[in-house]
Amino acid sequence: MSEFEFGDRALVGRPLCVARFEVGGIMDLGASAWTTRRIGYITGGRFEGPRLKGEILPGGGNWSTAGVGADGAAVGTFDARCIWKTDDGAMIYVTYTGRTWVPPDVGAAFRDPAQPHVDVSRYRLRIAPVFETSDKRYDWLNAVLAVGMGERLSDGVRHHIFEVV
Repeated sequence: MSEFEFGDRALVGRPLCVARFEVGGIMDLGASAWTTRRIGYITGGRFEGPRLKGEILPGGGNWSTAGVGADGAAVGTFDARCIWKTDDGAMIYVTYTGRTWVPPDVGAAFRDPAQPHVDVSRYRLRIAPVFETSDKRYDWLNAVLAVGMGERLSDGVRHHIFEVV
């Protein structure tokens, strides 16, 4: 067995939900001595999946940092926190970190209002969410580690989130 094998198991994920985050104004704090930082305020949204659906409450946010990789692409990190409320009333605290990779031509397209959509295969938004709830109906979420792949929208982002099983 090599160092990358784990017995007869492979990393497997199953669909958890698709979360559409609506983001209000983004505050650009500019470049400090360490990084360029931006803060995006979550104004709402919705998540839907086979075992989990509801609304993303306003008030959370994403504290992101950015830099430039050796290939000239914008690279960055996510540091997000928000509250989800299921359709049956459970409250779920969601946090996630993540990474972005956006080549220069895609960054230019993102800033061009004439190009509302950029093919998701041309950039990467990846997250690793974790969940916390006191609601016994959703206690199983407290043990979930998930991964997500994101897509930039004109007013936010949509993440396709998978539970690592």
